[in-house]
Amino acid sequence: MTDGEITRTEALMRSVRTKIANRVLAPGDRLPSVRRFAKTMNVSPSTVVEAYARLEAEGIIRARPGSGFYVTGADLPPMSLAEMGPRRDRDIDPFWVSRQSLDADPSVLKPGCGWLPSDWMPNTALRKEMRALSRADDSVLSDYGSTRGSLELRRLLIRQFADQGIAATADQVLLTGSGTQAVDLICRLLLRPGDSVLVDDPCYFNFHALLRAHQVKIVGIPFTPTGPDISAFEQALVDENPRLYITNSALHNPTGASISPQTAHRVLSAATAHGLTIVEDDIFADFEPILSPRLAILDGLNRVIRIGSFSKTLSASMRCGYIAARTDWIEGLIDLQVATSFGGSSPIAAGLIAGVLAGGTYRKHMDDVRRRLANARTEAVDRLAALGIVPWIMPRGGFYLWCRLPDGHDSTVIARRCMERRVILAPGNAFSTLQSAAPFVRFNVAQMSDSHVFSTLEHVMKVRDGE
Repeated sequence: MTDGEITRTEALMRSVRTKIANRVLAPGDRLPSVRRFAKTMNVSPSTVVEAYARLEAEGIIRARPGSGFYVTGADLPPMSLAEMGPRRDRDIDPFWVSRQSLDADPSVLKPGCGWLPSDWMPNTALRKEMRALSRADDSVLSDYGSTRGSLELRRLLIRQFADQGIAATADQVLLTGSGTQAVDLICRLLLRPGDSVLVDDPCYFNFHALLRAHQVKIVGIPFTPTGPDISAFEQALVDENPRLYITNSALHNPTGASISPQTAHRVLSAATAHGLTIVEDDIFADFEPILSPRLAILDGLNRVIRIGSFSKTLSASMRCGYIAARTDWIEGLIDLQVATSFGGSSPIAAGLIAGVLAGGTYRKHMDDVRRRLANARTEAVDRLAALGIVPWIMPRGGFYLWCRLPDGHDSTVIARRCMERRVILAPGNAFSTLQSAAPFVRFNVAQMSDSHVFSTLEHVMKVRDGE
């Protein structure tokens, strides 16, 4: 056997080990036949026979006479999400970005994070509701919640939906532990490993991270100021036969764009024609001064599943999200939530949120937040412009600015340098499946009041990328 053949054998062995480590192949799964694997990998059958024999000797697979080779599960390595999918620079890995923001010392500035400063939140109203809950029945403080979650909070959500033009019943709303858990449950219900899922490019980086855990193929669709590139979207439906499309239709994360009526109608028409289910994350709805088009409103919760949470507007500490969908899907999601977390949202969290929403202070709070964000956005745009950093678009609301750096700068390099000076940025390629956003940075205007953010950017951009 030649050295070249040995190298090909080892490459085949590595391929099988990687599939097992990433759970593409699970214990008990049958491996491709020798001839099929040889054809797929463009090697000789004898090379595959050698690779399988060596893997069997290691105890990783086992031959069953007349049936083939099967994964044993012996010494199964722990799942490593960071190793799944294309290998990325750690500075643009979504796990790295999330960890830096969540674990940062209070003195570290976080213009790259995805939440409002704590002193922008309705803490007085939350404390008032905490005092009220402390006098609630013992069951509220100590028991599990119901499988669908607080009826009071679900009714408040239904009223909001009705104001927007969505007719829904209490049975169509499920409270979850968070918005992220809502997406996770939907993926568990509707996806299987190897399925294709469409996402915007760029999109919220935790969509990437979560979809990796479900071992699906992530397909990026270029995002424009009016929504997904509809030609690319329609072509992907033909080429990839995806099961899901996950998006923010309004105040899109990270770009701040909102879908146009024309694009929304074409997306829904194409989804209907191809049997595609859409997950519309509407977490930023209350930051809009005037409601823009929504896929869930146009669709009426038939093919579109609406999700959301209260972490951006009320409290990230009071974890509670929701799913609004067809009743048959809600029934399946309830079972999954019971199986994975034995219940949904905390009755205490749901009670606090319902109390604030019903108490009359929430509307004033959001009016104040929108006003402060408009001022912060204007100031941030002016100060960034002095550095040659310009917005891709001017958003209708919210706290994100998707900005292009001056020519020649790579946001990953800039983010690394800023981190050394205790300023956390969110570089563009952390949001991009296609890795096409190197010149972009997502800024949170609510986290940019400290002049050190701008002086740090000015300092690190004086050094040319690559030096």
